Amino acid sequence: MAIWKCSVCKFVYEGVAPPEKCPRCGAPREKFEELKKESADLVFRARLTNNLHMEIASKLEEIKALAEKGIQDALDPACVAIFKKEKEDAEATIQFTKAEIEVHVGKGKWG
Repeated sequence: MAIWKCSVCKFVYEGVAPPEKCPRCGAPREKFEELKKESADLVFRARLTNNLHMEIASKLEEIKALAEKGIQDALDPACVAIFKKEKEDAEATIQFTKAEIEVHVGKGKWG
């Protein structure tokens, strides 16, 4: 299995051969270049890292929802303060994660 990249729109395709035409921009097969092993390995690593980022962000959304329940329950001020801090921290980390994924996309590391 090889990794192919459209030289027109940078679409990344995984297969034995490139597609007849780019699914993204319609460029012909001739516009695809096979990535060298080092670049292909980077695509695979970037996919793993980006998937980990997305999975963590998803779990942080769950933490935000749990913290909100704790805030609404309002057992006592100390608990509410902790829940607010947990929600705030989760929101901040989600934003950092989104920003990092955007950096990866800008560098062509989405794959």
